[in-house]
Amino acid sequence: MFDPHELDFAWRYAFKPDSEEYLVHITTGTHVQQICLFLLTESRHFPGRLVETRPVTPKKKGPEGLYSIIDLDLSKYDRIAARFERESTDAVSFLKSGIETRNARFNELIERIEHVAIHAREPILLMGPTGAGKSRLARRIFELKQERHQVAGVFMEVNCATLRGDAAMSVLFGHVKGAFTGAVKDRPGLLRAADKGVLFLDEVGELGRDEQAMLLRALEEKRFFPLGSDTEVGSDFQLIAGTNRDLAAAVREGRFREDLLARINLWTFRLPGLAERPEDLEPNLDYELDQFAKRNALRATMSKEVREQFLDFAKSPAARWSANFRDLNACVTRMATLSPGGRITAAVLEAELERLRAAWSTPLDGSDHDAWVASMLGPDALQRLDLFDRVQLGFVIGVCRESASLSEAGRRLYGVTREKRKVPNDADRLRKYLARFGLEWRSI
Repeated sequence: MFDPHELDFAWRYAFKPDSEEYLVHITTGTHVQQICLFLLTESRHFPGRLVETRPVTPKKKGPEGLYSIIDLDLSKYDRIAARFERESTDAVSFLKSGIETRNARFNELIERIEHVAIHAREPILLMGPTGAGKSRLARRIFELKQERHQVAGVFMEVNCATLRGDAAMSVLFGHVKGAFTGAVKDRPGLLRAADKGVLFLDEVGELGRDEQAMLLRALEEKRFFPLGSDTEVGSDFQLIAGTNRDLAAAVREGRFREDLLARINLWTFRLPGLAERPEDLEPNLDYELDQFAKRNALRATMSKEVREQFLDFAKSPAARWSANFRDLNACVTRMATLSPGGRITAAVLEAELERLRAAWSTPLDGSDHDAWVASMLGPDALQRLDLFDRVQLGFVIGVCRESASLSEAGRRLYGVTREKRKVPNDADRLRKYLARFGLEWRSI
């Protein structure tokens, strides 16, 4: 009897596949032993073929039994492998909303997300700036899992920045009648509504400490107390969390629970902003035009010259895309709506570009660059800086304050030159620049 826990026989035996034929007949033994024999044959540790034997039916005459040979050389099943590959490719395209992105890093990121989405039920954390597409991607992940019958429930979504006090507890965990003033009837809450489905908590870093503690218990034990109730309820949901904040920094500052971060940080993916993917501006322009046509039953088009002019501006340093795809969506919607006869003209484009330049020329908090620098260094130090340094440093401080992390700010500031470096350490470059003025990321 073959011992499935020892591969020594397979390694020691002097197989001669060129001159001898080997047949592996799995008959008696435990299921584990039979499976091991199958796997050793499939992996070619035994360079042979399986023999399948079976008795004849009583109605048939002939030999006592029948047999057939099964060849496990998987190289002969290329069509099956190709089908699996096509299904994976289709799933990746689905997560990207069918947009043929050209950014290699983003495509690799989506491929990893696709694999995790299909093979895991643990929490997924999507990081990235506002408008980078976290909400849309979360919904596509749910729809992909739904298509593969991996979820039986629904998709529930909430922006945690809109939740405060008792309302936060009620929206998330539900409440019983009389739990607080105005609670005139029971409310199930989003966690229970997402049972057997997916719950997307956008801006999860904005949750209060009490809500964080209850969410942690709900994730670990699948049970929690609705507000005002002494009876536990259960919900088996998969969590997708989104944030534009540096949650590790929030933990250090005491604003986010370390144990909750550890629980939701198993699968973490950072979505890049639109300005970090300039090669994807063109396919996303086409996508937004298509979406406008579906919403309004009106197809808006551009001439080759107008299209090139728009893309030149969109990829230039003047295009901040501070709200990322929300900016692009609004931009295309305005141009398409104002286009006479469905044709976006040069005049319509120029009016839109003037609007964007005006909106993006305002410093990130609405004040001037000198105010940024003075707020960090003081008015005396401001006067000792050259105008060039004041403007540059003021803009850098503004980008830092708008970004969720030092790395994100670095990627935005060095988006062009980083592509020319073998090891683009944007965070270290930015850290050294700030140090020239005695500044640190945390102080900003």
